[in-house]
Amino acid sequence: MFIVDTALQARAEAGNPIRVGMIGSGFMGRGIANQIANSVPGMELVAIFNRNVDKAKQAYSEAGIENVRQVSTVTALEAAIQEGAYAVTDDAMLLCRAAGIDALIEVTGSIEFASHVVLEAFAHKKHVVLMNAELDGTIGAILKVYADKAGVVLSACDGDQPGVEANLYRFVKSIGLTPLVCGNIKGLQDPYRNPTTQEGFAKQWGQNVHMVTSFADGTKISFEQAIVANATGMTIAKRGMLGYDFRLHADQLVQQFNLNYTGHIDDLTKLYDVDQLKALGGIVDYVVGVKPGPGVYVFATHDDPKQKHYLNLYKLGEGPLYSFYTPYHLCHFEVPLSVARVVLFGDAVLTPQGAPRVDVVATAKIDLRAGETIDEIGGYMTYGQCETAAITQAERLLPMGLAEGCRLKRDIPRDQVLTYDDVELPAGRLCDKLRAEQDAYFAVGVKVATAV
Repeated sequence: MFIVDTALQARAEAGNPIRVGMIGSGFMGRGIANQIANSVPGMELVAIFNRNVDKAKQAYSEAGIENVRQVSTVTALEAAIQEGAYAVTDDAMLLCRAAGIDALIEVTGSIEFASHVVLEAFAHKKHVVLMNAELDGTIGAILKVYADKAGVVLSACDGDQPGVEANLYRFVKSIGLTPLVCGNIKGLQDPYRNPTTQEGFAKQWGQNVHMVTSFADGTKISFEQAIVANATGMTIAKRGMLGYDFRLHADQLVQQFNLNYTGHIDDLTKLYDVDQLKALGGIVDYVVGVKPGPGVYVFATHDDPKQKHYLNLYKLGEGPLYSFYTPYHLCHFEVPLSVARVVLFGDAVLTPQGAPRVDVVATAKIDLRAGETIDEIGGYMTYGQCETAAITQAERLLPMGLAEGCRLKRDIPRDQVLTYDDVELPAGRLCDKLRAEQDAYFAVGVKVATAV
């Protein structure tokens, strides 16, 4: 942060701002637009795509920007940028192809559509910052291969929990400790939540009800923790993660783990077996109903007795696990910092580090019937759970990111994980092709991605 802010100020003083395009202008997109326009010197949001152009205009209007042009060609978009105007369009590919844009922020939460956008951006040498854990957790590893081949950066973002965890993970490593748990603190986890149960909350905050449902049913946190695992080399302790719920089972867990429990994340280092964590190479996880929520935590060890003495002096306790946490995540407030890190320093906040370690698999939320077509993430029919990539491939489990639009071949009981053999995939999807390529690429160690 303290490098990024001064670097942005220097770009502002030089009259050479980072020029950003944004794909999507929903609830989070409007927040990002307002943040860049009013709080980030040295950066300009020069273009916004939305299928409904009026919503793109709304994002600019709410940010106090009035010099807006609707464009339908690359030439018109480039002219708007050159002339200091702001552009809106219903053609996302214009932002990918236009000169004068340094990076794209992808904020749609889509998978098939975003796949096309990201590859086109790479083809035109543009960095991509994802506020889209669903895409990253489904085909992020192969997209990273394409990014490397193009000489650009693919990154998740600050502000979302994975980015906040990554920042904390890097800090803990930088002071000489070994992170063994990267975790997320939740207030609710109920896999059977659906758009009907979450409608009131979504309306209260002006959010998309399917997105809100994915938060509540555990799908979103599964994608978030999967991308943390894939960026750090960590794994999971079991399908679905351990996910201790102190909201429902505090007394039982306190007794089981002999905790001195005050309700704070610092109390929970005894939940984990250090030897198991080391054998696994560290895990991603979450807990429900502890403070500070909604924050993130990293539990780590130190092997040096001298340094352990200092850690005890500094009130982190006697170990063997030491608790570090960030008590908030500020979503759109921090996304522009991610763009600056990528463009100015080539520093990805969070990006896959090779073969996937953890996947998110589709699980029946209700009893499903043959012939039905699976609805979207955060819907009525499925929820996502973390599973190891090895088991996902070995058992041909259906990735949650590919489940929407699949037609069921047979009945599936509630809570059963779906497999590829249970469904017919929609024809012609790029995301399916990229996923198959990802599975093959990392299975056989191919060195160059296939052209799509």
